[in-house]
Amino acid sequence: MTDFGELVRGDRVRAHTSPEINEAIDCEIAASVRFYASKTYYEISKRIEELDNEWDIGRFIEFRAGVVSIIGVVLGFKKSKKWFILPLIAGTFLLQYAIQGWCPPVPLLRRFGIRTKQEIDVEKYALKALRGDFDRVASQESEPRGE
Repeated sequence: MTDFGELVRGDRVRAHTSPEINEAIDCEIAASVRFYASKTYYEISKRIEELDNEWDIGRFIEFRAGVVSIIGVVLGFKKSKKWFILPLIAGTFLLQYAIQGWCPPVPLLRRFGIRTKQEIDVEKYALKALRGDFDRVASQESEPRGE
């Protein structure tokens, strides 16, 4: 079986995720690629489209930080100034994620199977190879160039 973990080396989120969770995500990717290996061009294309629309963990972190910040500001103006702590916490988590590739919500999101952009791309490019997207490139490389 392909070691998908090697294909996403350097991924900061994976570096801060437990090996068991990374392995489970890698197994899901491998299972998906094996499943689609026997499917039609159309079915593979449909899955690639789904992957194009899949939210990666960075997008989840950004979305959650935005929602929590808005809620904190609204509650801070309407209820109590104590609610202004929420945007501060959300901003801190977002900054920590940007710098380290990790913040407290990351382990929970990873346990739910939320993948990194690189993990999604690994599955997408494996499916594109199955679909034959790179066959033309490979055949062009093997043809002698005329000068």
